[in-house]
Amino acid sequence: MLPFSKSLNGTLLILPIDQVEEELWEEEFIEQCFQEMLEEEENEWFIPARDLPPTLGQLQDQLNLLVLSDTGIVHSLAINSNLNPEAQEFVPGLKH
Repeated sequence: MLPFSKSLNGTLLILPIDQVEEELWEEEFIEQCFQEMLEEEENEWFIPARDLPPTLGQLQDQLNLLVLSDTGIVHSLAINSNLNPEAQEFVPGLKH
C-alpha cells in the first residue's frame, strides 16, 4: 500500500492507505449524519403554508388581516382594568 501525506500545522505526516480510507469514511458518515439532522429539524418546524390544510391557511390569512378598529372595545378594557396605574414598574430579579 502506498502512503498518503497530510499536512498538519506545517508538519508533513505520512498515513497508511487504510487510515486514509477510514478518515474518508468517517467524514462521509459525519456528513450523512449532519444532513439527516437538518432534515429531521426541518420536519419538526411548523410551517403553516406546508402544514395546514388550505382552508385553515385561508382562515389564518383572514385573521392576520383583522384589526381592532372599534376603539370603544379598547377604551372599555382600559376603564374596567383592575391594574394599578400608579404601581412601580416590575423588574425581574430586583427587590424593592
